Amino acid sequence: MINCEQKLDPSEWVDAYSDYLYRYAFSRLRDVSAAEESLQETFLAGIKHQSQFQGLGSQRAWLLGILKRKIVDYIRSRSRLKQVSDHGGEAELENQLFDESGFWRQGAKRWAVEPGRQLESEELWQVVRECLSHIPEPQADAFVLSVMEGMSTEEICAELNITQSNLWVRLHRARLHLAHCVSSHWQADEKA
Repeated sequence: MINCEQKLDPSEWVDAYSDYLYRYAFSRLRDVSAAEESLQETFLAGIKHQSQFQGLGSQRAWLLGILKRKIVDYIRSRSRLKQVSDHGGEAELENQLFDESGFWRQGAKRWAVEPGRQLESEELWQVVRECLSHIPEPQADAFVLSVMEGMSTEEICAELNITQSNLWVRLHRARLHLAHCVSSHWQADEKA
């Protein structure tokens, strides 16, 4: 039976949920200040809109829903403030990984196991998060919203105020950079 009379107690939120919510925000935003700011805005929005909590789920899940929206808002505002940067080494990176026909170059490192299985690995996600911090924000934001948040193309384009073709370019560039970065991290790990 659902407890519809569950009451919110904002005085307990920081102790009970801040670590979990902060880790979630940091894994998406890759910036300490942005994660802290999103968490603070989440708590403030929760206090302001307490009356909207219906008690149908946990307080943590309700706050996580607010945090997800704050993360999307932050990424949207960040993308509006910055122009899309044209990363100078991109053509060189693409030439290193792909031949003229668009196929992987001979000798390019292949995944050791099925990609879906490796993505489940926490170690790989740590490397991906680290690599995301080294690529231009517009590309990283598109990747986070698409892959980590699971948003649709239409939703992402609306949030970032970009066209679908621009989104695909950003995702392509992000994947190129991530492929190179992740590959170099795995090679370094294998040599150690």
